[in-house]
Amino acid sequence: MLYYSLKNYKKLVSFEDAVLTGLSPDGGLYMPQYIPKLGSKFFQEFLIYDNYTISMFIIKPYIGKYIPKKILDEIIHDTLSFSFPLKNIHDNIHVLELFHGPTLAFKDVGAKFMAGCLSFFSEKIGKNVTVLVATSGDTGGAVANGFYKKPGIEVIILYPHNGISSIQQKQIASLGDNIYALEIYGNFDDCQNMVKKAFLDQEIKKKYMLTSANSINIGRWLPQMFYYFLAYKKIIVNKNPIELIFSVPSGNFGNICAGMIAEKMGLPIKFFIASTNINDTIPRFLKSEEYNPIPVKKTISNAMDISNPSNFSRIWHLYKKNIFQLRKKLFSYKFTDKETLDIIKKTWKKYNYMLDPHGAIGYLGIIKYLKKQNKINNISEPFIFLETAHPIKFLDHMPLCLKQKIVPDQELDFFLRKKNKIKKISLSNNFSVFKNWLLERK
Repeated sequence: MLYYSLKNYKKLVSFEDAVLTGLSPDGGLYMPQYIPKLGSKFFQEFLIYDNYTISMFIIKPYIGKYIPKKILDEIIHDTLSFSFPLKNIHDNIHVLELFHGPTLAFKDVGAKFMAGCLSFFSEKIGKNVTVLVATSGDTGGAVANGFYKKPGIEVIILYPHNGISSIQQKQIASLGDNIYALEIYGNFDDCQNMVKKAFLDQEIKKKYMLTSANSINIGRWLPQMFYYFLAYKKIIVNKNPIELIFSVPSGNFGNICAGMIAEKMGLPIKFFIASTNINDTIPRFLKSEEYNPIPVKKTISNAMDISNPSNFSRIWHLYKKNIFQLRKKLFSYKFTDKETLDIIKKTWKKYNYMLDPHGAIGYLGIIKYLKKQNKINNISEPFIFLETAHPIKFLDHMPLCLKQKIVPDQELDFFLRKKNKIKKISLSNNFSVFKNWLLERK
């Protein structure tokens, strides 16, 4: 498998080069040259495969010869070292819990996989690699954990001032060693733009071998397909094969884009719901066909406080820049903080299930779709929404009446009790300031 830039379809690079560079030299995101189709035999024997075998089938075509099978198998086993429970909320609505990894967020999957790939490539080429990443919350913690003390790799994480939760900041900024935390006085889009500019800056590239661990990097993005397939495996255990509908809390749109790749590989998915907070560039685009990002507004679902989602360019490309094709596969709705808090309280009271603010928006997306289709009392198809982080990570924003009901994960509880100090560097959102810091350090 080779990869091309969305800005230059003719220049192809290997999986190794795409992971090591993160972003194409022309500033475009990498896309696989083609989407491999999984044959009917794979789905006929789907239930007899374990999760590791399924994941190997899915990811191997994208990697080819660039990682030996033995190493790739080790990376997959490490990536899937925690569970992905699928729970029924009510009727035919299910939640896929993606917060059972080390940092209690879905991004542990992509971060663990990419860390394994990058460690192998760094050792192979004998060069130190600098991972430059912007985060709106959970990416930073997952990447910091995944790369912590990895030989030959340093990680520089940019996050917005007052834009992430206190727990997320501690996960990013209390490790030290090879992890550097930069608090940027701006929003996530500012952080993301600074990272993208750094990749195109010749002075910076001369000093550093840069790559990114955001979902712009295929090594972080593609393995997110795994849990869409694993959800399908769980839902069909007692049922005949059926098309699924996923509602995905969406910020930078990498998660839902990975699901779309899974669907194009053959996974039976009827359509997707991209559920957003009031940063609603994509819901507006699907209505008006005008892509018009506006200044980011802060919400309690901070990981989705993104106005210009990088991965939407991949989605737009997947559907051949055809709005009518896209509308057949993607619905998108926005929700306010009030709606988010209301559904958290209602879901606990009625179903005894605790949502985090992001999963709550995923659930709201399903409810809104069903109401629009007048199907709220007749849910015949299986709907799955993604609970992307543990509610404890957003304790400051959870309804006061529920805070004592939220039980911390044992690993996180241990982490919170540690007396690690926050080690951060605060910078303005001016790229020149960031560039000077990069060039003058060490």
